[in-house]
Amino acid sequence: MGSAKRSSLNRSDRPNYDTELEAIADYVLATEIDNDLAWQTARHCFMDTIGCGLLALRYPECLKHLGPLVAGTQVPHGARVPGTAFRLDPVKAAWDIGCCVRWLDYNDTWLAAEWGHPSDNLGAILALCDHLSQQRMATGQPPLTLKHVLEGMIKAHEIQGVLALENSFNRVGLDHVLLVKVASTAVATWLMGGSREQVLAALSHAWVDGQSLRTYRHAPNAGSRKSWAAGDATSRAVRLADIAMRGEMGIPSALTAREWGFHDVSFKGKPLSRQQEYASYVMENILFKLSFPAEFHAQTACEAAIKLHDAVVERVDEIDKITLTTHESAIRIIAKEGTLANPADRDHCLQYMVAVPLLFGELTADHYEDEFHQAHPRIDQLREKMQVVEDESYSRDYLDPDKRSIANAIQVFFKDGTSTERVEVHYPIGHRHRRDEGIKVLEQKFARNLTTRLPPQKVEKILSVCNDHQRFLQTPVTDMMAWLTF
Repeated sequence: MGSAKRSSLNRSDRPNYDTELEAIADYVLATEIDNDLAWQTARHCFMDTIGCGLLALRYPECLKHLGPLVAGTQVPHGARVPGTAFRLDPVKAAWDIGCCVRWLDYNDTWLAAEWGHPSDNLGAILALCDHLSQQRMATGQPPLTLKHVLEGMIKAHEIQGVLALENSFNRVGLDHVLLVKVASTAVATWLMGGSREQVLAALSHAWVDGQSLRTYRHAPNAGSRKSWAAGDATSRAVRLADIAMRGEMGIPSALTAREWGFHDVSFKGKPLSRQQEYASYVMENILFKLSFPAEFHAQTACEAAIKLHDAVVERVDEIDKITLTTHESAIRIIAKEGTLANPADRDHCLQYMVAVPLLFGELTADHYEDEFHQAHPRIDQLREKMQVVEDESYSRDYLDPDKRSIANAIQVFFKDGTSTERVEVHYPIGHRHRRDEGIKVLEQKFARNLTTRLPPQKVEKILSVCNDHQRFLQTPVTDMMAWLTF
């Protein structure tokens, strides 16, 4: 009986590609995006993502990761890294761009059964579009335009986000950067002119790459890897696309192979689930972080804390307790007690992200740094007075496809028996339900971030292009990259 089972498992008949791999490949290769909202939102997403990357260059811990692996390396038609003078091979450029974009936890977010930041994929998309455009120009062909970049973004957002709707990778210990690798691999191979077979082959290798453990995002191991993990994933995607373009064979049942496939090895035998077709749903509904560089489940808590700042700041020593009412995902991911070891630990702590705006009326990336934390012991004193509780209606609305709320509420109680009002916020300013209000803030954030790294004349040029949709679509990638670099 045992030998018969082994014989069945070891049959060498080559299978067809998994259905899900085929669906992704066909979407990337054949689907035309005709939704104007998706295109407009993608342009704003590009602006916000680039701005986040430029802002991160203020921090030495980010800068130390950037540049060629071998100092002095010269790369013909090298891809440029915004805010720097680096011209790198597309694999390392994707790493650097992705690292900058994610460093401050300030770029877009997608929340469902799985979480993630689909604009992480811009690392692969922008590096390849710049490199390929320069190659084309060297042979007398026109460069790619920013419309190609936006199409790649829409499709990468869709792949990552739709797979996240019903498949919780975090519940089996896997990290969402796995989906960055998958989405970036598909789009990168498409950008390189890959055939259907080549896209399928590259995708199969992305899944076979295997475990992307979440260990570095959670206590007691939370650390700076979470700031460069997406850059690493998008870089790997460019490498896998390149391997496939060189004719490397694929692994057809990478997902479904009995015993050895992704489902059995990494997903506890459960197949991936998907109930909607790939289109442009994710880009249309993406969440922007517009006010705070903070893990998205805490965005509304930060808004509530700022509203309470004036009522609390003069009575901090009188506080008896603080009740934080939130949803299940926030409790599981970012509710932390005890010592916070580093900035990456602090920007994933709900209590820390509430304490700072309660005390100071704002929350910026500088507030996570060691020097600031050490200078203000009252932050941890407030954390110790916080009680985190779940509201089941918040948890339900978080998963409701018509709502997708990220609700939090805060109330502060004083020793004399009085209390503040209970401030409740269901949707952060970057949510689709507050899109009109949010876009104005996004544009201001982008302009502000540009000035942290670029001279006024370049800032003016970039803003004039980015604020004109049709002009933006027609702009060569090489022009934008020249304005964004030194």
